[in-house]
Amino acid sequence: MPLVHVIIVLIVVGVLLGLINRYIPMAGSIKSILNAVVVIVVVLWLLQVFGLLHYITRMQVGKVK
Repeated sequence: MPLVHVIIVLIVVGVLLGLINRYIPMAGSIKSILNAVVVIVVVLWLLQVFGLLHYITRMQVGKVK
């Protein structure tokens, strides 16, 4: 995926999230959860787009016997 498409997707997601936060009335806790979910999904998508998700899922913590 070209870098321009990634930037365009990030801008669109940011604008949509900003519009939802500003114009749709909801409780502050729900807004926080929505924002956190969107950020997590976008970060995972970026890791997958740049091919880093494979390395992170294979990472091991601690000693291997």
